This record gives sequence, structure tokens and C-alpha cells, in this order.
Amino acid sequence: MSTPFASTAPYYARYRPPYPREFHTLLADRFALDGSQTVLDLGSGPGTLSLPLAPLADHVYAVDPEPAMLAEGARLAEERGFTNISWLRGDDTAVTRLCLPRIDLCVIGRAFHRMDRGRVPADLDEVLAPRGGVAVVTSLHRPGDPRPAWLTVVEEVRDRFTGPGARPADEGADWDDLVERLAKSPLSRVETHRWDQPVRHTVDEVIGLQLSLPATSPAVLGERMTAFGTQLRRALLDHDPRGTYDRTLRIGAAVATRPRR
Repeated sequence: MSTPFASTAPYYARYRPPYPREFHTLLADRFALDGSQTVLDLGSGPGTLSLPLAPLADHVYAVDPEPAMLAEGARLAEERGFTNISWLRGDDTAVTRLCLPRIDLCVIGRAFHRMDRGRVPADLDEVLAPRGGVAVVTSLHRPGDPRPAWLTVVEEVRDRFTGPGARPADEGADWDDLVERLAKSPLSRVETHRWDQPVRHTVDEVIGLQLSLPATSPAVLGERMTAFGTQLRRALLDHDPRGTYDRTLRIGAAVATRPRR
């Protein structure tokens, strides 16, 4: 049976904005990535973090509970010639049961908001190398932040198809709790970083981005998917006939390591 997450996989891989280059530069510098390290991407999806990290690591373990996400990631890895990524089915409850080698760096994207933030850092402490650490990266939008008017247009169309209760969760609203949980874990040495990431979408990209979300996934929309795309396209072009839609993503990263002895 298809699940919302399964049906989003190809749209997720194609239309979700990549994490900023500054984040990958931070990881390369902070963990001295030189092609000899072992990386764990927990909640990997289709490899949004695994794929760009593959050239910097000896091996990457991409772990996700959704087979369709792993299959899409494996397809992209083969397309790009990456042979050093293992795609493993699992979730945040399985960290200590995956029989992984010592991990130099664990990266977690927006999936961290769906994980047990108390248990996961403690479990990672068991598998990380002595100088290893975890880096969590996510969006930082908070209620009340300025937002472009075209996003309201998207919400109006989405609500006609799914109802207002199906709006995506605000992933950035609990950033302070995320950092606090890390600081209380065995990986209590925490540093935070923030960047503004300008993004420009075409009409097709805005529609594809909506199809990458569980609330408006192909599995949820079903036979209404074509109508959804048609109505959203019309509404966006009525709003701005130029067909390009700008926004600035606020991105936050927390890097957590064990305290210095």
C-alpha cells in the first residue's frame, strides 16, 4: 500500500531546496572531512545530505524507514556514480541495532523533528567515534516571521483540497528545544550556526514542492492531483504572471560533540 511519504519520494528529491553550501563547508571544516571518514545520515530521505557528502567521505550509511525514499536515493547515487553509500531501512529507534562501524559524523536533516530527541543523542553516543559528533540542520521559520504573499496563494489552493488542518508543521518553531535537548545529552558541547538562503522557484517547482509534502502528496490527492496542479498554476500566475516566486529560507545548524576532557 502506498503511503504519503512513499509517493513524495521523486518530488522530494527533485523539488526540495538543497541545504546551503555553507553547511557542507562547515561540516568539512569542523570534522576535517578528507575522504577517510564514515558518515551516518539518519532519516536520509532520498539522500538530500548523503549525496553531497559522498565525495567527502569514505562511506556513507543512509538510513530511512521508507523504502521508496531509499530506492530514489539509490537511483540518484547510481546516476551520479557514487558507490560508497549504503541505503539501509531503519529509523531513529534502530541506531544501536544497525551493526554500523564507528561513525565519525552523523547528519540529521528536518527528520529530527519527528525523532525522540532525548533518546537519539544518547544512542548516537554509543556509535560515534571518540572525536565524532552530530550535526542537525533545519529550517528556522517561526510564526510571525515575514513571508512572501505567494505562499498565501499556495495555502488557499491547498486548503480547498485538503482543508486547513492539513497544513505542514512549522519545523522551526521548536529550535530552542532542539538545541536544549542536545546540550543536556552526552553530546553536550553544542555550537549553532544560521544562514539566510535565497531561493527562486518557477511555477513547476512550486507545484512539485507541494507534491513533496505528505499533506499534499500524490497518495493523498489521488485523482485530484491533476486538478490541484492546474488550480495552483492558475492561482500563482494570476498572482504574478512573471512565473517566478522568491523567498528567503532561514536555516539553522546545531553541531554537537562530547565535552572536552
